[in-house]
Amino acid sequence: MFDQKLITSKNLPAYLIDMIQRIQTIWLLLATAAAFLTFKFSFFIGNKIELNQAPKFTYLNAQSSILLMIITVAIALSAFICIFLFKNRKLQLRVVLVTVMVSILNLAMYYLETKKFADGEYSLTAIIGLTIPILLILAARGINRDEKLVKSLDRLR
Repeated sequence: MFDQKLITSKNLPAYLIDMIQRIQTIWLLLATAAAFLTFKFSFFIGNKIELNQAPKFTYLNAQSSILLMIITVAIALSAFICIFLFKNRKLQLRVVLVTVMVSILNLAMYYLETKKFADGEYSLTAIIGLTIPILLILAARGINRDEKLVKSLDRLR
């Protein structure tokens, strides 16, 4: 946890301080950053087979196809929006779990796109794409822990 005295400022409202102090906020920020990094860094490098043309050396990243781009942006935006749903943990958890499923679908689409290459290899930066569902699962775990804590405190009242 962060020391509240260090974060408290006249410019920051109390609800933002509460949001920053939760671990799932960090996991969601990292998932958002990783999703946007997949636009820059490659997932697969090789010679792509084009129709009626010779294989062409190319990189596979989130910008390689429109569908990959749309799904990647949706993952990044939903992970970022989930940060601000901290007052409604049930909705936040549902959105994060749906985003996990979409990110796994995104990885499957990357794999299917690699089949269009004649030869090549997975890039080291493919790890960035693989970490997105892991970070989202860690965020869901943190949200679930918060929900259990609130329920246990409600029972004590």
